[in-house]
Amino acid sequence: MKKNILLIAVILFLGIAACSDDFTTNEPENVEDLETFFQEEENVEAAVIGIYDLFHLNYSRDWSSAFLVKLLPGDDANAAGGNSSDQPQLQDIDDYANISTANGSIESVWNNFYSTIALSNLVIESLKESTLSNKDRATAEAKFIRAWCYFELTTMFGDVPLRLTLPQGAADFGLAKSTRAQIYVQVEADLTDAIASLPAKSALADEFRFSKGAAEAVMAKVLVFQERYSEAIPFFQSVIGNPSHDLEATPAAVWTAASEFGQESLVELGFVSTSGRDWGNIAWGGRNESNLHIQLMGPRGDGIFDVSSAGLLNGWGFNLPTAKLANAFDAAGDTNRKAATLLTEAELIAMGGSVDPTSATGGVIWDYEGSIRVKYASRAEETTADGVRELNYSTNFRIFRYAEVLLLAAEAYNKAGQDGNARTELNKVRNRAGLADVSPSLGGNDLFDAIVNEKFLELAHEGQRFWDLVRWGRAATELAGTGYASRNDLFPIPITEIDKNSELTVADQNPGY
Repeated sequence: MKKNILLIAVILFLGIAACSDDFTTNEPENVEDLETFFQEEENVEAAVIGIYDLFHLNYSRDWSSAFLVKLLPGDDANAAGGNSSDQPQLQDIDDYANISTANGSIESVWNNFYSTIALSNLVIESLKESTLSNKDRATAEAKFIRAWCYFELTTMFGDVPLRLTLPQGAADFGLAKSTRAQIYVQVEADLTDAIASLPAKSALADEFRFSKGAAEAVMAKVLVFQERYSEAIPFFQSVIGNPSHDLEATPAAVWTAASEFGQESLVELGFVSTSGRDWGNIAWGGRNESNLHIQLMGPRGDGIFDVSSAGLLNGWGFNLPTAKLANAFDAAGDTNRKAATLLTEAELIAMGGSVDPTSATGGVIWDYEGSIRVKYASRAEETTADGVRELNYSTNFRIFRYAEVLLLAAEAYNKAGQDGNARTELNKVRNRAGLADVSPSLGGNDLFDAIVNEKFLELAHEGQRFWDLVRWGRAATELAGTGYASRNDLFPIPITEIDKNSELTVADQNPGY
């Protein structure tokens, strides 16, 4: 269940890390004295839930979520929507060439991550001398989320300011960038502390909160991203050996309501369909307990896609699969996982549905390459029959799951020269998809290629593909002809950050922007 607690401290510090004009022009009002606030256990608990709330917001914020921003540069998805002018900031991310330093969605992701970091810093600082019984757990959760945010930031932006304390005023806000290597050092330190104090998944009273296993898995991923494969392996072994973590029985089972916060889930965002959102109270740009992105990504209506026979509802048409992805499933003979990920036009028609391009703008369905997506689909059973169905989806986002851990472990074993272990972890994912083991003689670069392809199929539309291609040095080859250029390996630092941070200049902008 999503717990959406809006904390006074959250509101106070939202502007600090996001470079908001409010930081320099508005005095905070109606705020509790921080000298006493963190002396009560219930206040500490509320503050931690506030961090979760901000973390949640960044992956679910209208047109500017980290979910979409991370996903769209990959070759598994197209931005789509109504036409090339529908949410142009997202179309630009998808098409590479016109990404601006003032791109609103990229700026939102940057600001929201730093807002989450700001509240994490507040909790960590405020509890240093505390003797409260929930100090260690609260600090561990704050450090886990801070580590996650910095890992995401350095993946997408490279060198970024490393804020570990709260500015005391506008003059204290200026902070130069730290290198990616320095960011990783802090991420590892935070995760080390989180691992020491977070509870096991089996001991979680609130299913949405993060566990020791999640922290170990993220640590392993961080080490793989640094090509420190041998160091990552013990963390993978700890997660894989923990009976609380496992694959769901089938690819389709991963995406059902019954598996939410289940054995495959490590980091998951919860939503509900009971908050009664309608066109009058939907919080555009703000916090919603329902998952607006499911409507955003549903097959476009307006007479274009008739999907009722497939058990789906129409949406606004963003995030369509590429033909490359559909063809990759077919080439692998991967029918089970394909069916849990996308539905081709021929398959839709065979079910009794239809596709009518004449109903689209200019008779062309924008960014459509012959398939609609069913992973994170707009299913009637995951919204309410009362009120406005489009605005009340309860579909959870699984943003880090056990299947990815197995594929990262396979990569680490392969790169560490342990191909037998790499095949073992790879085959677990393949077998769940209904595919046979890879050849026992497959090894070296050929085995790595198999892992790369398996990850393409398993994690399609989950926001990992592009960033993997970049770190593997394969983006130029895999994205040839799409408009991709090497500058796209990183997003631009928002121009608002450069304008308001006295320690940054245009010379600090990422190359090519």
